[in-house]
Amino acid sequence: MSTVPKKYLVYVDGQEGTTGLRIHEMLAARPDVELLRIAPDLRKDDAERARLLNAADVAFLCLPDDAARAAAKMVTNPHTCLIDASTAHRTDPTWVYGLPELAPGQRDALRSAKRISNPGCHATAFILLMRPLIDAGLVAPDANVTATSITGYSGGGKKMIEQYQGWHARQMDGERQIDAALSAPRPYALGLAHKHIPEMKTCSLLTRAPVFVPIVGNFYKGLTVSIPFQASQLAAGSDAARVHAALARRYADEQFIHVMPLCDPAVLAEGSFDVQACNDTQRADLFVFGNADHVLLMARIDNLGKGASGAAVQTMNLHLGLPEGLGLQD
Repeated sequence: MSTVPKKYLVYVDGQEGTTGLRIHEMLAARPDVELLRIAPDLRKDDAERARLLNAADVAFLCLPDDAARAAAKMVTNPHTCLIDASTAHRTDPTWVYGLPELAPGQRDALRSAKRISNPGCHATAFILLMRPLIDAGLVAPDANVTATSITGYSGGGKKMIEQYQGWHARQMDGERQIDAALSAPRPYALGLAHKHIPEMKTCSLLTRAPVFVPIVGNFYKGLTVSIPFQASQLAAGSDAARVHAALARRYADEQFIHVMPLCDPAVLAEGSFDVQACNDTQRADLFVFGNADHVLLMARIDNLGKGASGAAVQTMNLHLGLPEGLGLQD
């Protein structure tokens, strides 16, 4: 006797944004998912949104922070699992942080959770590097940590995407009035209060917030976070090899986390680092470079994949008891 496979009801609240649109596209082709859709003229109708949120097995909140908080309050169905892609609940102790690779036991927490906060893109890369080193005692929780991130402009949302793509279109049309602010990398969040910093600190188990400098570049997607250390900042006797070994042990059995060779010869031979090499995958590549005096950590992800929509789908799969990589590209 054949059985009809279960279809999970999924609703994306805010599917017009970059993250929501990509989640919708990823799930639309899956036979195990039935996407609940809201009529265009009812997108701002709270009663209809609440009905769909409560009808779903899993609902993704792809909304600004205040709207995500309001949407979460609409859910009264105890069986609905909310996965919030905003920053609203990432350090809320009543929500589970949606990074399965965070620490032992995280997957069990996500399987049973009904309130899950999807990590930020910069934070994902930072935490994957830092948390194992703090757990292993190689970096002190009160260390003075600095980090730099370079990311594609898709991380800035619809307005930034339109800004860059409009500039690209003008160049293709033959206009030569180059906007230097868009053609060159642009450091931002110079008030040193980027919205990902609280989760970077909390989920890495740091007791001091890192000094974090994000930079947006003139490319669509791809992200790399770099964390430099003086060797003297690490535990006594530690060096790049010991740091690399700690990361390799932690992620030895992970499908999507790839710890690359120490002082990766291929990267060194190239002479530069490809920020976009993980694009269109769920992969996170981790690197350790170093010498007698310095250690440099680098993590590379697709900011729309492992850094956003892909992360949300990975967590959904895990929560529903499905293969974690279902529908995701390694």
